[in-house]
Amino acid sequence: MAIPITVLDCDLLLYGRGHRTLDRFKLDDVTDEYLMSMYGFPRQFIYYLVELLGASLSRPTQRSRAISPETQILAALGFYTSGSFQTRMGDAIGISQASMSRCVANVTEALVERAPQFIHFPADEASMQVLKDEFYGLAGMPGVMGVVDCIHVAIKAPNAEDLSYVNRKGLHSLNCLMVCDIRGALMTVETHWPGSLQDYAVLQQSSLSSHFEAGMHKDSWLLGDSSFFLRTWLMTPLHIPETPAEYRYNMAHSATHSVIEKTFRTLCSRFRCLDGSKGALQYSPEKSSHIILACCVLHNISLEHGMDIWSSPMTGPMEQPPEEAYEHMESLDLEVDRIRQELMLTHFS
Repeated sequence: MAIPITVLDCDLLLYGRGHRTLDRFKLDDVTDEYLMSMYGFPRQFIYYLVELLGASLSRPTQRSRAISPETQILAALGFYTSGSFQTRMGDAIGISQASMSRCVANVTEALVERAPQFIHFPADEASMQVLKDEFYGLAGMPGVMGVVDCIHVAIKAPNAEDLSYVNRKGLHSLNCLMVCDIRGALMTVETHWPGSLQDYAVLQQSSLSSHFEAGMHKDSWLLGDSSFFLRTWLMTPLHIPETPAEYRYNMAHSATHSVIEKTFRTLCSRFRCLDGSKGALQYSPEKSSHIILACCVLHNISLEHGMDIWSSPMTGPMEQPPEEAYEHMESLDLEVDRIRQELMLTHFS
């Protein structure tokens, strides 16, 4: 005799039919303060995400109680901003922890698909000139298109044999390369590099390096700290400044480069899943990389909606590698050194 098999919904098993159904949670039923405290973003921003991602999150499903795009987005925002699949987060919108995980995966992929739309360099020369003028107005550093740096995000160990993700602290991480503008908007994000790679190696192998090595931006450069090699398109500080011009150059460089340090602090403060306080991301390197990129997309969208990153709560100063790790980063390329010397003589003498 054949035994009928019934596919059971885990949320139905956990909560029963008397529990609030998945589509009954409405943004209009809660206060703005509640949304900010639970999900980290205001009502209109969440409505925008529903409009932006709704089509991707409404794909056909065989489950009898498909989760609405609105609920999926709230679940994902709750995870990004809190860093955990805590029970109260799922209870607030009427879904299980397993469904929370599915929602995070769905929203993350939808945001990653739209990364090129929100993370990119200016497309025209006029916008590029505005970018350089804004940086020049900050500390007098000319020709700057953006500031570049790397940040480590902790992940779980992929497996016992794979040491490529073990960083210099002995922890597993992804080393993420980013470039931002003066507002903190991200223009390049590469989140997939293993934590064992030093910053200069990440940059050397990156698509960003290939783009600038092609010489597409004449008389323009990025600013990087002393963990990178000096290049024709990448200005780094002098390790031991000696002349007044060199000191002024280093001071202007430091003031300008601090923009990305503030941006990193804001990212980790707004998206607590990245800051390590809740533990490492409990995903494979590939999925963790996508979660980091999704948070970067949300960061840029929030800037477009007037959520100024400088008004966000900041964590403490970011730890920097010890000075001795920088000593070998100076370039031996005479042409590159000539360009930096000319820059200092022209603008900082």
